[in-house]
Amino acid sequence: MKYQAVIFDCDGVLVDSETLGNRVLAEMITEAGFPLSPEDAVQQFKGGKLADCLAVVEAQMGQKLPADFATQVRAQMAEVFQTELQPILGVREALEAIPLQKCVASNGPEEKMALTLKITDLARFFDGRIYSAYTVGVWKPEPDLYLYAASQMGVPPEDCVVIEDSHLGVQAAVAAGIPVLGYADHSSPAELEALGARTFRSMHELPALLGFSSPLSRN
Repeated sequence: MKYQAVIFDCDGVLVDSETLGNRVLAEMITEAGFPLSPEDAVQQFKGGKLADCLAVVEAQMGQKLPADFATQVRAQMAEVFQTELQPILGVREALEAIPLQKCVASNGPEEKMALTLKITDLARFFDGRIYSAYTVGVWKPEPDLYLYAASQMGVPPEDCVVIEDSHLGVQAAVAAGIPVLGYADHSSPAELEALGARTFRSMHELPALLGFSSPLSRN
């Protein structure tokens, strides 16, 4: 199939922020009195809205976190990202090899996406087409964000393709009627496929999956 546009999730697809962000979250929740490992944080909260993640923690703790806890978490994440954040391996080369309209659509705030894409030098590939669930007011796994992204690019949903790595994101794309490729380097391919994704394990594979030759294949 010939696609007209590619919609990328951000965390875990473009930037390697899932591990870093959930490490910060786990450390701060542990300091608040509820022991949580980074691995468990990734397992429970990958791709989720921060407020929903904290609500789950509060329910498990049986008490409220400080009112400004989410703000503290975001500030600490931003500090860690400035020094440690890297792009997903091979994604820059993949973006260069895909001559289609591209945008980013994430459950995260637009400011966070702008920061992480700037740090990793990926913002230049998207010409400001960065769409947040906070703008739409509806979060994945609902389809609204992906439908909004497609409409903003002027492309019918069925002529787009979504690149995702989380259960919530794959569910959102499927619900929107958009084909979805599941990046499964740190996810279970079987689980993503069961939700409706076609999976791949390396960003070096992505151009060929979309019908374009990769930089590696031209060398």
